[in-house]
Amino acid sequence: MLNSKRILLIIGGGIAAYKSLDLIRRLRERGAAVTPVLTRAAEEFVTPLSVSALAGEKVHRDLFDLTAEAEMGHIQLSRSADLVVVAPATADLMGKMAGGLANDLASTLLMATDTPVLLAPAMNVRMWEHPSTRRNRDLLAGDGIRFVGPNSGDMACGEYGPGRMSEPMEIVAAIDAALGNGPLAGKRILVTSGPTHEPIDPVRYIANRSSGAQGTAVAKALAAIGAHVVFVTGPASVPPPQGVEVVRVESAREMDAAVTAALPVDAGVFAAAVADWRVASASDRKLKKTRDGLPTLEFAENPDILKRISQMREGRPPLVIGFAAETDNVLEHATAKRARKGCDWIVANDVSPATGIMGGSENAVTLITAEGAEDWPRMGKDAVATRLACRIADVLSR
Repeated sequence: MLNSKRILLIIGGGIAAYKSLDLIRRLRERGAAVTPVLTRAAEEFVTPLSVSALAGEKVHRDLFDLTAEAEMGHIQLSRSADLVVVAPATADLMGKMAGGLANDLASTLLMATDTPVLLAPAMNVRMWEHPSTRRNRDLLAGDGIRFVGPNSGDMACGEYGPGRMSEPMEIVAAIDAALGNGPLAGKRILVTSGPTHEPIDPVRYIANRSSGAQGTAVAKALAAIGAHVVFVTGPASVPPPQGVEVVRVESAREMDAAVTAALPVDAGVFAAAVADWRVASASDRKLKKTRDGLPTLEFAENPDILKRISQMREGRPPLVIGFAAETDNVLEHATAKRARKGCDWIVANDVSPATGIMGGSENAVTLITAEGAEDWPRMGKDAVATRLACRIADVLSR
């Protein structure tokens, strides 16, 4: 898919720079030409010789290379590529880009280019979460800069959290998508996410502990490989990803209507933790304590969105994927759910309190299909999402 594409790869100075060597190899395997640029700090982690040997091209390092600059080499470099990729994109490089600084070759190329830019951030978790980095990321995204990652995981510094550079194949998929070549290009995929809130009165509601993190990660992963994602989200604590069509809802009935409105789609991923019940007659005013004791709440069953979509006679998506959050007998309950609902796949996980998965940053899932059950190792939710997105792409591209 990347045959004859030209990638200008800027390698920033971070421990994740070693991944850039594998990234170069993966890109060249797919027919891309890679022109590498090393920052001075990057040379502390990878050598120009190793980068040049893998890329098969000269490594560019110095803004004031007199031979190249006689022909305005930095301008030519910045505009001759089909895509500029920065991997790893350090906090320093992101800050320079956001501030419009151009005091070395890498930052000058990024200022001078009229080519699309993709960043793969990598830094310590505290640096990634710092308000200045968050501001810079938002500013760059507003300027049209694309991002892939970062992922959550163990850091070289011993800390844990978001800040790990995406794996080389994730970056390759994002490059494909940025160039309009993603395996899901032209596919429309529905993803539901988050909890639903079922009102009791104007100030109280019934809900669950879902953060929406896994559904958000799935939507981001699908968009990264080219899909047009319709993201129907309840009131989640995790913000929706950029680059997707966001539809916000509150209740199960609102989500049901939004799902119907989103059809037709090529696949539906139902990751939302939809409340099974609602209060039959929610009060239009705040319920008060009275001498008569506690109020009596009568419940009604909410629409079963996954079952309805799975069993549609006309207009059913070719691939319907449900999620099963269980606290016991996970495989047994999830397998029965797949049969009962009629969906193609179930992504099952154990959300008992001891696992820390509900609302946490990791997941351990079992993918249940018609062929059987496949246990995946515990990993970050972004990694789970990427793996699931690749499986979806395999099916839809057949």
